[in-house]
Amino acid sequence: MARWPHSEDVLRAMYAGGRGNATARWFARLWAVVHSAGPLPRRWVTLEVVGRRTGRVTRFPLGMADWEGNWYLVSMLGNDCNWVRNVRAAGGLVTLRHGLARARHLVEVPVEERAPILKRYLQKVPGARPHVPVDRNAPMAEFEAIAARHPAFRVEAATTPARTQKVSGT
Repeated sequence: MARWPHSEDVLRAMYAGGRGNATARWFARLWAVVHSAGPLPRRWVTLEVVGRRTGRVTRFPLGMADWEGNWYLVSMLGNDCNWVRNVRAAGGLVTLRHGLARARHLVEVPVEERAPILKRYLQKVPGARPHVPVDRNAPMAEFEAIAARHPAFRVEAATTPARTQKVSGT
């Protein structure tokens, strides 16, 4: 990845312990607005999902990977990042924004099917490269070895609007 605006070491430090520091959160808010507006290529979106604890809609700027005719969201930070936990708690019902808001259902991809999706993700989403411990040009076996640590979700049309979903217990 290019050295501008930050080196890979600085980008990794922004997410030490799998959580964004103040700078990372600032950039996330900025990119969520930019991705929502839709001026960038289709792969850059803002994910909106109901928070598992608060019941409020939270926003995350993400890059998608296209693979075999489908679009996928992949967690560069692994299983324990907030957007993954929120998506799982919401049963996969989300809103993706890229110009327009679209209700979507995210279906988690089984571990044994993730490797080619992870490879494609690293090829197309350069900001994720410092956080995934495999080179984007590595053999498929290296992606298979880390697949369990990086969830991938296939993006599908939703039959129920995501924003009307309630968090159980609230």
